[in-house]
Amino acid sequence: MSTVHPVDERLPTGKLAALGLQHVMVMYAGAVAVPLIVGRALKLSPEQVSMLISADLFCCGIATLIQSWGATQWFGIRLPVMMGVTFASVAPMLAIANTSPGVVGAQLIFGSIIGAGIVSILIAPLVSRLLRFFPPVVTGTIIAVIGISLMRIGINWIFGNPFGPTAPNTVNPEHSKWLADVAALSASGVPAVPKGLAIVGSVPNPKYAPLDGIFVSSVVLVSILLIAKYAKGFISNISVLLGILIGSLVAIAMGMMTFEKVGKAAWFDLVLPLQFGMPQFDPILILTMSLVMIVVMIESTGMFLALGDMTERKITQADLSRGLRTDGLGTLIGGLFNTFPYTSFSQNVGLVGVTGVRSRFVCVAGGIIMVVLGLLPKMAALVESLPTVVLGGAGLVMFGMVAATGIRILAAVDFKNNKHNGFVVAVSIGIGMIPLIAPNFKQWMPHGLHPLIESGILLASIAAVALNLFFNGASASSFEETIAAAKQADGAH
Repeated sequence: MSTVHPVDERLPTGKLAALGLQHVMVMYAGAVAVPLIVGRALKLSPEQVSMLISADLFCCGIATLIQSWGATQWFGIRLPVMMGVTFASVAPMLAIANTSPGVVGAQLIFGSIIGAGIVSILIAPLVSRLLRFFPPVVTGTIIAVIGISLMRIGINWIFGNPFGPTAPNTVNPEHSKWLADVAALSASGVPAVPKGLAIVGSVPNPKYAPLDGIFVSSVVLVSILLIAKYAKGFISNISVLLGILIGSLVAIAMGMMTFEKVGKAAWFDLVLPLQFGMPQFDPILILTMSLVMIVVMIESTGMFLALGDMTERKITQADLSRGLRTDGLGTLIGGLFNTFPYTSFSQNVGLVGVTGVRSRFVCVAGGIIMVVLGLLPKMAALVESLPTVVLGGAGLVMFGMVAATGIRILAAVDFKNNKHNGFVVAVSIGIGMIPLIAPNFKQWMPHGLHPLIESGILLASIAAVALNLFFNGASASSFEETIAAAKQADGAH
Protein backbone atom coordinates (compact mmCIF):
# COMPACT_ATOMS: atom_id res chain seq x y z
CA MET A 1 0.00 0.00 0.00
CA SER A 2 1.46 3.37 -1.02
CA THR A 3 1.63 5.89 1.80
CA VAL A 4 0.60 9.50 1.11
CA HIS A 5 3.32 12.11 1.71
CA PRO A 6 2.29 14.61 4.46
CA VAL A 7 2.35 17.40 1.83
CA ASP A 8 -0.35 15.61 -0.21
CA GLU A 9 -2.46 14.56 2.77
CA ARG A 10 -6.14 15.63 2.56
CA LEU A 11 -7.34 16.62 6.03
CA PRO A 12 -11.03 16.65 7.19
CA THR A 13 -12.94 19.64 5.76
CA GLY A 14 -13.52 21.35 9.14
CA LYS A 15 -9.84 21.15 10.07
CA LEU A 16 -8.83 22.37 6.59
CA ALA A 17 -11.14 25.40 6.88
CA ALA A 18 -9.82 26.33 10.36
CA LEU A 19 -6.16 25.92 9.42
CA GLY A 20 -6.73 27.73 6.09
CA LEU A 21 -8.38 30.64 7.93
CA GLN A 22 -5.36 30.81 10.25
CA HIS A 23 -3.06 31.18 7.22
CA VAL A 24 -5.33 33.94 5.86
CA MET A 25 -5.31 35.79 9.20
CA VAL A 26 -1.52 35.64 9.45
CA MET A 27 -1.12 37.26 6.02
CA TYR A 28 -4.25 39.49 5.95
CA ALA A 29 -2.68 42.66 7.38
CA GLY A 30 0.24 42.38 4.95
CA ALA A 31 -2.05 41.53 2.02
CA VAL A 32 -4.26 44.63 2.34
CA ALA A 33 -1.43 47.04 3.24
CA VAL A 34 -0.03 47.43 -0.31
CA PRO A 35 -3.32 48.42 -2.06
CA LEU A 36 -3.93 50.91 0.77
CA ILE A 37 -0.44 52.42 0.43
CA VAL A 38 -0.46 52.59 -3.38
CA GLY A 39 -4.15 53.59 -3.71
CA ARG A 40 -3.69 56.52 -1.34
CA ALA A 41 -0.39 57.54 -2.97
CA LEU A 42 -2.19 57.63 -6.33
CA LYS A 43 -4.86 59.88 -4.69
CA LEU A 44 -7.62 57.51 -5.84
CA SER A 45 -11.18 57.81 -4.49
CA PRO A 46 -12.18 55.61 -1.48
CA GLU A 47 -14.32 53.48 -3.86
CA GLN A 48 -11.32 52.90 -6.14
CA VAL A 49 -9.08 52.00 -3.17
CA SER A 50 -11.77 49.53 -1.98
CA MET A 51 -11.76 48.03 -5.47
CA LEU A 52 -7.95 47.62 -5.30
CA ILE A 53 -8.31 45.78 -1.96
CA SER A 54 -11.02 43.44 -3.34
CA ALA A 55 -8.93 42.74 -6.45
CA ASP A 56 -5.86 42.10 -4.27
CA LEU A 57 -7.62 39.55 -2.03
CA PHE A 58 -9.17 37.84 -5.08
CA CYS A 59 -5.81 37.55 -6.89
CA CYS A 60 -4.06 36.42 -3.66
CA GLY A 61 -6.52 33.52 -3.64
CA ILE A 62 -6.10 32.69 -7.36
CA ALA A 63 -2.26 32.79 -7.17
CA THR A 64 -2.30 30.66 -3.98
CA LEU A 65 -4.53 28.03 -5.62
CA ILE A 66 -2.21 27.82 -8.65
CA GLN A 67 0.90 27.59 -6.45
CA SER A 68 -0.32 25.05 -3.85
CA TRP A 69 -2.72 22.96 -5.97
CA GLY A 70 -0.76 23.18 -9.23
CA ALA A 71 -1.87 23.95 -12.79
CA THR A 72 -0.41 21.90 -15.67
CA GLN A 73 3.23 20.79 -15.60
CA TRP A 74 4.38 24.43 -15.91
CA PHE A 75 2.89 26.13 -12.86
CA GLY A 76 2.66 25.45 -9.11
CA ILE A 77 5.29 24.04 -6.77
CA ARG A 78 2.55 22.03 -4.98
CA LEU A 79 3.76 22.88 -1.46
CA PRO A 80 1.89 24.67 1.38
CA VAL A 81 2.50 28.19 0.00
CA MET A 82 0.33 31.30 0.44
CA MET A 83 0.83 34.00 -2.20
CA GLY A 84 0.59 37.70 -1.44
CA VAL A 85 1.68 41.11 -2.72
CA THR A 86 5.37 41.72 -2.11
CA PHE A 87 6.42 44.86 -0.22
CA ALA A 88 9.57 44.99 -2.39
CA SER A 89 7.46 46.38 -5.24
CA VAL A 90 6.03 49.27 -3.18
CA ALA A 91 8.95 51.72 -3.61
CA PRO A 92 8.97 51.74 -7.46
CA MET A 93 5.14 51.96 -7.50
CA LEU A 94 5.21 54.95 -5.12
CA ALA A 95 7.78 56.62 -7.40
CA ILE A 96 5.32 56.25 -10.30
CA ALA A 97 2.41 57.47 -8.11
CA ASN A 98 4.37 60.58 -7.06
CA THR A 99 5.14 61.62 -10.65
CA SER A 100 1.80 60.54 -12.23
CA PRO A 101 -1.07 60.45 -9.69
CA GLY A 102 -4.59 59.28 -10.53
CA VAL A 103 -5.75 56.91 -13.25
CA VAL A 104 -2.73 57.63 -15.51
CA GLY A 105 -0.36 56.51 -12.73
CA ALA A 106 -2.47 53.38 -12.16
CA GLN A 107 -2.24 52.54 -15.89
CA LEU A 108 1.56 52.96 -15.81
CA ILE A 109 1.83 50.79 -12.67
CA PHE A 110 -0.35 47.99 -14.08
CA GLY A 111 1.51 48.14 -17.43
CA SER A 112 4.86 47.72 -15.65
CA ILE A 113 3.43 44.83 -13.57
CA ILE A 114 2.03 42.98 -16.63
CA GLY A 115 5.37 43.44 -18.42
CA ALA A 116 7.34 42.25 -15.36
CA GLY A 117 4.98 39.25 -15.01
CA ILE A 118 5.69 38.14 -18.59
CA VAL A 119 9.45 38.67 -18.13
CA SER A 120 9.34 36.69 -14.85
CA ILE A 121 7.56 33.72 -16.48
CA LEU A 122 10.19 33.64 -19.25
CA ILE A 123 13.26 33.95 -16.99
CA ALA A 124 12.04 31.69 -14.13
CA PRO A 125 14.31 28.75 -15.13
CA LEU A 126 17.29 31.13 -15.31
CA VAL A 127 16.61 32.75 -11.93
CA SER A 128 16.66 29.36 -10.22
CA ARG A 129 20.31 29.19 -11.36
CA LEU A 130 21.25 32.70 -10.14
CA LEU A 131 21.39 31.75 -6.46
CA ARG A 132 25.16 32.03 -6.32
CA PHE A 133 24.93 35.79 -6.94
CA PHE A 134 22.61 36.18 -3.93
CA PRO A 135 24.32 34.74 -0.83
CA PRO A 136 22.95 35.77 2.62
CA VAL A 137 25.17 38.90 2.73
CA VAL A 138 23.30 40.20 -0.35
CA THR A 139 19.74 39.07 0.47
CA GLY A 140 20.05 40.19 4.11
CA THR A 141 21.19 43.66 3.02
CA ILE A 142 18.40 44.00 0.44
CA ILE A 143 15.68 42.91 2.90
CA ALA A 144 17.02 45.29 5.58
CA VAL A 145 16.90 48.21 3.11
CA ILE A 146 13.34 47.23 2.08
CA GLY A 147 12.28 47.41 5.75
CA ILE A 148 14.04 50.73 6.38
CA SER A 149 12.53 52.24 3.19
CA LEU A 150 9.03 51.13 4.15
CA MET A 151 9.39 52.57 7.67
CA ARG A 152 8.85 56.05 6.20
CA ILE A 153 5.32 54.96 5.12
CA GLY A 154 4.42 53.68 8.60
CA ILE A 155 5.73 56.86 10.25
CA ASN A 156 3.80 59.07 7.79
CA TRP A 157 0.65 57.04 8.54
CA ILE A 158 0.97 58.08 12.19
CA PHE A 159 1.85 61.77 11.85
CA GLY A 160 0.86 62.84 8.32
CA ASN A 161 2.73 63.30 5.04
CA PRO A 162 5.51 65.85 4.49
CA PHE A 163 3.44 67.40 1.65
CA GLY A 164 -0.27 67.96 1.13
CA PRO A 165 -3.24 68.40 3.51
CA THR A 166 -1.43 66.76 6.47
CA ALA A 167 1.94 68.52 5.95
CA PRO A 168 3.70 69.89 9.10
CA ASN A 169 3.02 73.51 8.07
CA THR A 170 0.15 75.18 6.28
CA VAL A 171 -0.07 78.54 4.49
CA ASN A 172 -0.82 81.48 6.77
CA PRO A 173 -4.47 82.50 6.00
CA GLU A 174 -3.49 86.23 6.14
CA HIS A 175 -0.85 85.67 3.44
CA SER A 176 -3.20 83.76 1.12
CA LYS A 177 -5.90 86.46 1.64
CA TRP A 178 -3.36 89.17 0.70
CA LEU A 179 -2.46 87.25 -2.49
CA ALA A 180 -6.17 86.86 -3.39
CA ASP A 181 -6.72 90.64 -2.85
CA VAL A 182 -3.74 91.50 -5.08
CA ALA A 183 -5.03 89.13 -7.77
CA ALA A 184 -8.42 90.89 -7.63
CA LEU A 185 -6.73 94.30 -8.05
CA SER A 186 -4.67 93.28 -11.10
CA ALA A 187 -7.38 94.64 -13.46
CA SER A 188 -6.83 98.17 -12.05
CA GLY A 189 -3.22 98.70 -13.02
CA VAL A 190 -1.46 96.36 -10.53
CA PRO A 191 0.78 93.87 -12.43
CA ALA A 192 -0.80 90.42 -12.84
CA VAL A 193 0.22 87.78 -10.29
CA PRO A 194 2.93 85.57 -11.89
CA LYS A 195 1.62 82.13 -12.91
CA GLY A 196 2.51 79.44 -10.39
CA LEU A 197 3.36 81.88 -7.58
CA ALA A 198 3.30 79.82 -4.38
CA ILE A 199 3.19 80.86 -0.74
CA VAL A 200 5.25 78.61 1.52
CA GLY A 201 3.61 76.95 4.54
CA SER A 202 4.77 78.76 7.67
CA VAL A 203 2.02 78.09 10.25
CA PRO A 204 1.77 74.78 12.20
CA ASN A 205 -0.88 72.56 10.59
CA PRO A 206 -3.43 71.24 13.15
CA LYS A 207 -3.91 68.14 10.96
CA TYR A 208 -0.23 67.15 11.35
CA ALA A 209 0.69 64.83 14.27
CA PRO A 210 -2.55 65.37 16.28
CA LEU A 211 -2.26 63.94 19.80
CA ASP A 212 -5.41 61.80 19.49
CA GLY A 213 -3.91 60.11 16.39
CA ILE A 214 -0.61 59.45 18.18
CA PHE A 215 -2.63 57.96 21.08
CA VAL A 216 -4.49 55.53 18.76
CA SER A 217 -1.23 54.47 17.04
CA SER A 218 0.33 53.90 20.48
CA VAL A 219 -2.64 51.74 21.56
CA VAL A 220 -2.21 49.59 18.43
CA LEU A 221 1.55 49.23 18.96
CA VAL A 222 1.27 48.42 22.69
CA SER A 223 -1.58 45.92 22.01
CA ILE A 224 0.53 44.08 19.41
CA LEU A 225 3.52 43.91 21.79
CA LEU A 226 1.40 42.68 24.75
CA ILE A 227 -0.36 40.02 22.65
CA ALA A 228 2.98 38.88 21.15
CA LYS A 229 4.49 38.55 24.66
CA TYR A 230 1.66 37.05 26.70
CA ALA A 231 -0.54 35.17 24.21
CA LYS A 232 0.29 31.68 22.99
CA GLY A 233 0.15 29.87 19.65
CA PHE A 234 -2.43 31.07 17.15
CA ILE A 235 -3.42 34.22 19.10
CA SER A 236 0.24 35.27 19.28
CA ASN A 237 0.64 34.64 15.53
CA ILE A 238 -2.18 37.09 14.67
CA SER A 239 -1.02 39.83 17.07
CA VAL A 240 -0.82 42.42 14.26
CA LEU A 241 -4.38 41.72 13.12
CA LEU A 242 -5.70 41.84 16.71
CA GLY A 243 -3.79 45.09 17.36
CA ILE A 244 -5.47 46.66 14.30
CA LEU A 245 -8.89 45.46 15.55
CA ILE A 246 -8.29 46.95 19.03
CA GLY A 247 -7.09 50.23 17.47
CA SER A 248 -10.20 50.31 15.26
CA LEU A 249 -12.47 49.95 18.30
CA VAL A 250 -10.64 52.85 20.02
CA ALA A 251 -10.89 54.97 16.82
CA ILE A 252 -14.65 54.24 16.61
CA ALA A 253 -15.11 55.22 20.27
CA MET A 254 -13.23 58.49 19.62
CA GLY A 255 -15.37 59.27 16.53
CA MET A 256 -12.43 58.91 14.11
CA MET A 257 -13.91 56.03 12.10
CA THR A 258 -17.32 55.84 10.46
CA PHE A 259 -19.14 53.20 8.41
CA GLU A 260 -20.92 55.16 5.63
CA LYS A 261 -18.68 53.63 2.94
CA VAL A 262 -19.31 50.13 4.30
CA GLY A 263 -23.08 50.79 4.25
CA LYS A 264 -22.95 51.94 0.61
CA ALA A 265 -20.78 49.03 -0.58
CA ALA A 266 -22.45 46.02 -2.20
CA TRP A 267 -22.54 42.63 -0.48
CA PHE A 268 -21.24 40.82 -3.57
CA ASP A 269 -19.43 42.00 -6.69
CA LEU A 270 -17.27 40.37 -9.35
CA VAL A 271 -13.63 41.41 -9.71
CA LEU A 272 -13.20 42.49 -13.35
CA PRO A 273 -9.97 43.08 -15.33
CA LEU A 274 -8.66 46.44 -16.57
CA GLN A 275 -10.94 48.63 -14.42
CA PHE A 276 -8.61 51.61 -14.91
CA GLY A 277 -8.56 51.36 -18.70
CA MET A 278 -5.81 50.09 -20.96
CA PRO A 279 -2.44 49.76 -19.16
CA GLN A 280 0.48 51.87 -20.42
CA PHE A 281 3.70 50.00 -21.15
CA ASP A 282 6.83 52.04 -20.39
CA PRO A 283 10.07 50.04 -21.11
CA ILE A 284 12.07 51.66 -18.27
CA LEU A 285 9.28 51.04 -15.72
CA ILE A 286 8.93 47.42 -16.92
CA LEU A 287 12.72 46.95 -16.54
CA THR A 288 12.61 48.46 -13.02
CA MET A 289 9.74 46.18 -11.94
CA SER A 290 11.43 43.16 -13.58
CA LEU A 291 14.61 43.81 -11.55
CA VAL A 292 12.47 43.95 -8.38
CA MET A 293 10.85 40.65 -9.43
CA ILE A 294 14.27 39.00 -9.86
CA VAL A 295 15.14 39.92 -6.25
CA VAL A 296 11.71 38.67 -5.13
CA MET A 297 12.14 35.39 -7.04
CA ILE A 298 15.59 34.80 -5.53
CA GLU A 299 13.97 35.27 -2.12
CA SER A 300 11.14 32.89 -3.13
CA THR A 301 13.76 30.30 -4.11
CA GLY A 302 15.11 30.43 -0.57
CA MET A 303 11.56 30.08 0.80
CA PHE A 304 10.84 27.05 -1.40
CA LEU A 305 14.10 25.36 -0.34
CA ALA A 306 13.30 26.05 3.32
CA LEU A 307 9.76 24.67 2.85
CA GLY A 308 11.12 21.56 1.16
CA ASP A 309 13.40 21.07 4.15
CA MET A 310 10.51 21.59 6.64
CA THR A 311 8.11 19.27 4.81
CA GLU A 312 10.81 16.68 3.98
CA ARG A 313 10.07 16.87 0.26
CA LYS A 314 13.09 17.12 -2.05
CA ILE A 315 12.93 20.22 -4.25
CA THR A 316 14.28 19.74 -7.77
CA GLN A 317 15.35 22.37 -10.31
CA ALA A 318 12.07 21.67 -12.19
CA ASP A 319 10.05 22.28 -8.98
CA LEU A 320 11.84 25.60 -8.44
CA SER A 321 11.15 26.66 -12.04
CA ARG A 322 7.43 25.83 -11.62
CA GLY A 323 7.24 27.78 -8.35
CA LEU A 324 9.05 30.83 -9.76
CA ARG A 325 6.99 30.73 -12.97
CA THR A 326 3.91 30.96 -10.74
CA ASP A 327 5.35 34.12 -9.11
CA GLY A 328 5.44 35.54 -12.65
CA LEU A 329 1.97 34.25 -13.56
CA GLY A 330 0.50 35.64 -10.32
CA THR A 331 2.10 39.01 -11.12
CA LEU A 332 0.72 38.93 -14.69
CA ILE A 333 -2.79 38.10 -13.36
CA GLY A 334 -2.33 40.87 -10.76
CA GLY A 335 -1.56 43.48 -13.43
CA LEU A 336 -4.58 42.44 -15.50
CA PHE A 337 -6.93 42.50 -12.48
CA ASN A 338 -5.85 45.93 -11.15
CA THR A 339 -3.50 44.70 -8.45
CA PHE A 340 0.18 44.12 -7.76
CA PRO A 341 3.19 41.73 -7.99
CA TYR A 342 2.83 38.41 -6.13
CA THR A 343 5.26 36.19 -4.28
CA SER A 344 5.22 33.45 -1.64
CA PHE A 345 4.50 35.02 1.76
CA SER A 346 7.33 34.15 4.12
CA GLN A 347 5.35 34.60 7.36
CA ASN A 348 3.19 31.70 6.17
CA VAL A 349 6.31 29.60 5.59
CA GLY A 350 7.12 30.40 9.23
CA LEU A 351 3.59 29.29 10.22
CA VAL A 352 4.16 25.86 8.59
CA GLY A 353 7.20 25.50 10.85
CA VAL A 354 5.27 26.67 13.94
CA THR A 355 2.17 24.45 13.45
CA GLY A 356 3.92 21.42 11.94
CA VAL A 357 0.96 20.97 9.52
CA ARG A 358 2.55 20.13 6.16
CA SER A 359 -0.51 19.51 3.95
CA ARG A 360 -0.63 21.80 0.90
CA PHE A 361 -4.44 21.51 0.92
CA VAL A 362 -4.49 23.79 3.98
CA CYS A 363 -3.18 26.56 1.69
CA VAL A 364 -5.66 25.50 -1.02
CA ALA A 365 -8.41 26.13 1.59
CA GLY A 366 -6.75 29.47 2.45
CA GLY A 367 -6.76 30.39 -1.26
CA ILE A 368 -10.49 29.65 -1.56
CA ILE A 369 -11.18 31.84 1.52
CA MET A 370 -9.17 34.71 -0.05
CA VAL A 371 -11.13 34.46 -3.34
CA VAL A 372 -14.43 34.63 -1.40
CA LEU A 373 -13.23 37.66 0.61
CA GLY A 374 -12.30 39.37 -2.67
CA LEU A 375 -15.89 39.02 -3.88
CA LEU A 376 -17.29 40.84 -0.80
CA PRO A 377 -16.93 44.63 -1.35
CA LYS A 378 -18.18 45.39 2.19
CA MET A 379 -15.00 43.75 3.55
CA ALA A 380 -12.79 45.94 1.30
CA ALA A 381 -14.77 49.08 2.25
CA LEU A 382 -14.29 48.26 5.94
CA VAL A 383 -10.50 48.01 5.47
CA GLU A 384 -10.44 51.25 3.43
CA SER A 385 -12.35 53.03 6.26
CA LEU A 386 -9.54 52.37 8.74
CA PRO A 387 -7.89 55.65 9.81
CA THR A 388 -4.22 55.74 8.78
CA VAL A 389 -3.21 56.23 12.44
CA VAL A 390 -4.51 52.70 13.18
CA LEU A 391 -2.40 51.29 10.35
CA GLY A 392 0.57 53.39 11.48
CA GLY A 393 0.93 51.56 14.79
CA ALA A 394 0.82 48.22 12.95
CA GLY A 395 3.07 49.56 10.16
CA LEU A 396 5.91 50.18 12.61
CA VAL A 397 5.77 46.50 13.55
CA MET A 398 5.17 45.07 10.03
CA PHE A 399 7.83 47.14 8.29
CA GLY A 400 10.21 46.98 11.25
CA MET A 401 9.97 43.17 11.17
CA VAL A 402 11.06 43.26 7.52
CA ALA A 403 14.19 45.21 8.52
CA ALA A 404 14.71 42.88 11.50
CA THR A 405 14.50 39.88 9.15
CA GLY A 406 17.31 41.33 7.05
CA ILE A 407 19.38 41.89 10.21
CA ARG A 408 18.67 38.30 11.30
CA ILE A 409 19.92 36.96 7.96
CA LEU A 410 23.03 39.18 8.23
CA ALA A 411 23.65 37.81 11.75
CA ALA A 412 24.55 34.47 10.14
CA VAL A 413 27.09 36.13 7.79
CA ASP A 414 30.79 35.73 8.60
CA PHE A 415 32.11 39.23 9.30
CA LYS A 416 34.96 38.04 11.52
CA ASN A 417 37.01 36.08 8.98
CA ASN A 418 35.83 38.01 5.92
CA LYS A 419 36.11 41.76 6.53
CA HIS A 420 34.96 42.38 2.94
CA ASN A 421 31.39 41.45 3.93
CA GLY A 422 31.32 44.55 6.12
CA PHE A 423 32.06 46.73 3.07
CA VAL A 424 29.30 45.02 1.05
CA VAL A 425 26.68 45.74 3.75
CA ALA A 426 27.92 49.23 4.72
CA VAL A 427 28.17 50.70 1.22
CA SER A 428 24.97 49.01 -0.07
CA ILE A 429 22.86 50.34 2.83
CA GLY A 430 24.42 53.80 2.39
CA ILE A 431 23.58 53.85 -1.33
CA GLY A 432 20.07 52.51 -0.56
CA MET A 433 19.49 55.46 1.79
CA ILE A 434 20.26 58.14 -0.83
CA PRO A 435 16.66 58.43 -2.24
CA LEU A 436 15.26 58.48 1.32
CA ILE A 437 17.52 61.23 2.65
CA ALA A 438 18.09 63.24 -0.55
CA PRO A 439 15.13 62.52 -2.87
CA ASN A 440 16.17 65.31 -5.30
CA PHE A 441 19.72 63.99 -5.83
CA LYS A 442 18.78 63.08 -9.41
CA GLN A 443 17.51 66.49 -10.54
CA TRP A 444 20.41 67.13 -13.02
CA MET A 445 20.50 63.56 -14.32
CA PRO A 446 18.75 62.40 -17.54
CA HIS A 447 15.01 61.89 -16.93
CA GLY A 448 15.10 58.43 -18.51
CA LEU A 449 17.30 57.32 -15.59
CA HIS A 450 14.97 58.62 -12.84
CA PRO A 451 12.68 55.55 -12.52
CA LEU A 452 15.77 53.32 -12.19
CA ILE A 453 17.50 55.36 -9.50
CA GLU A 454 14.66 56.71 -7.35
CA SER A 455 14.16 53.35 -5.60
CA GLY A 456 16.58 52.88 -2.74
CA ILE A 457 15.78 49.15 -2.76
CA LEU A 458 16.87 48.84 -6.38
CA LEU A 459 20.06 50.88 -5.81
CA ALA A 460 20.93 48.78 -2.75
CA SER A 461 20.25 45.53 -4.68
CA ILE A 462 22.52 46.51 -7.57
CA ALA A 463 25.23 47.74 -5.18
CA ALA A 464 25.09 44.61 -3.00
CA VAL A 465 25.32 42.19 -5.95
CA ALA A 466 28.13 44.20 -7.61
CA LEU A 467 30.16 44.65 -4.39
CA ASN A 468 29.76 41.00 -3.43
CA LEU A 469 31.02 39.99 -6.88
CA PHE A 470 33.93 42.44 -6.56
CA PHE A 471 35.01 41.30 -3.07
CA ASN A 472 33.88 37.65 -2.85
CA GLY A 473 33.35 36.52 -6.47
CA ALA A 474 30.45 34.27 -7.49
CA SER A 475 31.44 31.14 -5.64
CA ALA A 476 28.54 28.70 -5.86
CA SER A 477 27.00 29.15 -2.42
CA SER A 478 25.71 25.89 -1.05
CA PHE A 479 21.99 25.11 -0.93
CA GLU A 480 22.39 24.61 2.83
CA GLU A 481 23.53 28.22 3.25
CA THR A 482 20.57 29.49 1.22
CA ILE A 483 18.11 27.31 3.16
CA ALA A 484 19.52 28.54 6.48
CA ALA A 485 19.08 32.17 5.35
CA ALA A 486 15.54 31.49 4.13
CA LYS A 487 14.58 29.98 7.48
CA GLN A 488 15.65 33.24 9.13
CA ALA A 489 13.27 35.15 6.85
CA ASP A 490 9.83 34.49 8.27
CA GLY A 491 8.58 38.08 8.00
CA ALA A 492 10.19 39.58 4.95
CA HIS A 493 7.00 40.55 3.12
